[in-house]
Amino acid sequence: MSTTTAPDRRNSRIAALLLGLGALVLWGASRMSWLRVEAFDDKSGALSHDIVGATWSTEATAVTLLLLAACVAGFALRRIGRRVVGIVGALAAVGASWAPLNLLAGEPDAERARTILTSAQSSQRASDTAVLSEWAELVDLQVLSSGPVVAMIGCALALFGGVMLAVKPGQDSAQLNKYERKRNREARIVDDLKSTPDSGRVMWDALDADIDPTDDLPGEKPRGN
Repeated sequence: MSTTTAPDRRNSRIAALLLGLGALVLWGASRMSWLRVEAFDDKSGALSHDIVGATWSTEATAVTLLLLAACVAGFALRRIGRRVVGIVGALAAVGASWAPLNLLAGEPDAERARTILTSAQSSQRASDTAVLSEWAELVDLQVLSSGPVVAMIGCALALFGGVMLAVKPGQDSAQLNKYERKRNREARIVDDLKSTPDSGRVMWDALDADIDPTDDLPGEKPRGN
């Protein structure tokens, strides 16, 4: 047990930490600007506004919380639970990578950008009003790659941690130690019975451990001879 349990436990802990680290990186990326929108309005003139990641990818915050919960569960749950958590975390990381990957690899959705800016959701301040009017014309959409790239790094960390936790969930060493603790307790009670056989506390401890204090103890001469 000692030759395999320690590395297994270390691997599962590293995997859980990677899930947590991926969540923190993704959270930081969601607060960065992902898209810059240039527009023109007949009344207001030229306008420029940045859309943050949490607004463009609304699932980023939810996935961040899920990955943080998966990190904690990776330490708290038993082997089967850790494997399930690893699978869920990996799938969540893949899902969260879809929005930043689309921005980096393709063209941003102009209609989505318009909807966000005309509905006052372009930032996370509740006091914001709509940035664009309905008749404003979008002139240019520029992807600010640093935000999506950081988000992809966070998703990659979480994906690696989730797969690692699913493949190598480790052993339930705590369950094995339960029997070791039981044997150690029984051995201690036997020693106490030998040294203080008339102690009431020792008698109760022996009965609680299913040890008959009237039986012959190991290493002791049989009674009645």
